[in-house]
Amino acid sequence: MLLERIHHVAYAVEDIDAALPELIERYGMRVGIRERMEEQGVEAVALDVGPDRLELIQPIDPEGSVARFLERRGPGLHHVGYAVGDLDAALEELRSAGAELIDERPRRGLGGHMIAFVHPHSAGGVLTELVQSERSGRHGDRT
Repeated sequence: MLLERIHHVAYAVEDIDAALPELIERYGMRVGIRERMEEQGVEAVALDVGPDRLELIQPIDPEGSVARFLERRGPGLHHVGYAVGDLDAALEELRSAGAELIDERPRRGLGGHMIAFVHPHSAGGVLTELVQSERSGRHGDRT
């Protein structure tokens, strides 16, 4: 499997609105997209950092995985997202290699991207998100 590039880095925060001013004013980041994703139990915002992206995720489901993450670890680095050319093929390759997948099939993520998560046990201890790359023409990468 070829990882094309880092797609984004995601931080878990307790309050997006409280976190945004520092990132925008101090570091000059720009809000690219903001969405409430009920099915994932989060609200998320993508901040443009030049050609790259930082995502902030805030739990809206007090029983969801991001809420549990914040309870255990507090705010901070949550996951790293990597662009892949063919998400279905990447998942099949990982599955065949015995990787522990959180998502067996792609699902919709922030901005309509197709995504899938790989368990930290199979990714060097870091929650890893695979994001369908714009290069395949199947799913857009920038909104």
